[in-house]
Amino acid sequence: MSRRRETEQHLRSLQEISSIMDSMKMLALLETRKLGRLLPAQQQVVDSIKAVAADFHHFYPPRQPLTQDSRHIYLLMGSQRGFCGDFNETVLKALETALKSNPSPSPFLIAVGRKLCLKLEGDPRAVALLEGANMAEEIEEVLSRLVNALDQFREPETLPPVTLLHHRTHPHHPTTQGLEPSSANPKGSPQPEVQLTPLLPPFQELLPPIQFASPPLLNLSSQNFFTELVDHYLFATLHEICYASLMAENYHRMQHLEGAIHRLEEKIANLALKSNTLRQEEIIEEIEVILLSAETMIPGLSP
Repeated sequence: MSRRRETEQHLRSLQEISSIMDSMKMLALLETRKLGRLLPAQQQVVDSIKAVAADFHHFYPPRQPLTQDSRHIYLLMGSQRGFCGDFNETVLKALETALKSNPSPSPFLIAVGRKLCLKLEGDPRAVALLEGANMAEEIEEVLSRLVNALDQFREPETLPPVTLLHHRTHPHHPTTQGLEPSSANPKGSPQPEVQLTPLLPPFQELLPPIQFASPPLLNLSSQNFFTELVDHYLFATLHEICYASLMAENYHRMQHLEGAIHRLEEKIANLALKSNTLRQEEIIEEIEVILLSAETMIPGLSP
């Protein structure tokens, strides 16, 4: 009896865990669908700003290059919560690859996301370890902390280069259409990948300019206009990257939980079969005890 009770107790525990993980997967799916609506609109804003910058630079080319120092800041976008598989490990691998291809004498690291920050604790290169976002509504707070962290490197006439390393899902990935990865992601389909996005100096990747005959009419001086444009560009780009990273994080979480739930279901089925087998053995033992008792009480019952 004790073996069957232990098996049934273990079975109930696994069923509760499976139910919790299924709820977590559903929350990740809902967050992914919400970000799938926000991200395309934010990408359009960034593309529009780049188009304006390309047109502006065509008629008002920079008079002198932006001053840079030897430092290089790498902004790493990780996960705030777990159950994401190798989400944070791939960011760190991409960082090491970037450092090998573009060595810097003293790179600084700013990490966003609790789980990624835990992996960088004690790293002398890490100058700021920031909390990440659990949902899209918390991204504003994340950006506020990020701006404060970057502000410590601002110096007069000096602009340290900043590069972001972040995950991004494929633009035509099934999650952007609101489908679960288990039902719409066949093996070999595009997966979220780590990208390097240069943030500062700004506008390193511009769209081809539209060939207008005359320059744009400005209500500000070209220098003030460019300064305002950079502010809008940084604001829009950081939002877009945070949306993309959080969406990829939730997609990783859905994939990871899907595999874990599948393995749990297999173990639950095996335990249920084992519990039924133990119950049948108990019934057989009870019948044998009854027959033995009947033989003892009724003489001549046995052949």
